Amino acid sequence: MQIVSLCPSLTELVFELGRGPDLVGVTRWCVHPADGVAAIEKVGGTKDPDIARILELEPDLVLMNREENRIEDGERLEAAGVRCHASMPRTIDETATMVRSIAIELDRVERGEEIATEIEDRAARVRGEAAHRQPVRFAYLIWRKPWMTANADTFAHALLSQAGGVNVFADSSERYPEFEGQELAARNPDLVLLCTEPFPFADKHIEELAELTGLARERFRIADGEYLSWHGSRTPDGIDYAAGLIDAARLAAGH
Repeated sequence: MQIVSLCPSLTELVFELGRGPDLVGVTRWCVHPADGVAAIEKVGGTKDPDIARILELEPDLVLMNREENRIEDGERLEAAGVRCHASMPRTIDETATMVRSIAIELDRVERGEEIATEIEDRAARVRGEAAHRQPVRFAYLIWRKPWMTANADTFAHALLSQAGGVNVFADSSERYPEFEGQELAARNPDLVLLCTEPFPFADKHIEELAELTGLARERFRIADGEYLSWHGSRTPDGIDYAAGLIDAARLAAGH
């Protein structure tokens, strides 16, 4: 089987399922596992894949994500006779289902079941622990200029909320709403997470937002975007990482 992956988290999943050697094309954003992807041909980005080159590679399957990749690219590939598997999990359960689905496509059902079960088991444990602990109001920031956050219909929200987080922007009509500094201050989160991707937030942005909002600097924290937004084989560790962020905020607040 020859596989092309157009989503970094799915590329990582392919390797975890033991089919890394079958990858003939990945995006330039596919960076894990570093040793594994280094020798694989890069076929553009997630939003601008080289469709002509992908067709030349004659893949048996192209893995896509409906948020990361463009619908029209999938349509072009399918129109040319290429089989595509597109997914877009927004919850933990949907992620486990996606892992099982891709494992079936790659004839790695047993390994896929192991990963999916680990996702479900860790999620159940974290939810059980959170049920007896103080909720933590949070905002999850993904962009600057304009400032953008995430609502309830997102994977990051699912990870953080099951650990006892309460998303102060959960009710926004947009999945990734824009906001102003005064609005963030008015929503008064206990924890403001500045994600390292897609925007590379750094400590200087904590200083900027603390001054802009008047919120205490201690409420802000840089968060690893790969753990909070990559769904697949990284999800078990992402579940524990999200729980650790919420637990740290509880501890800082004396709960």
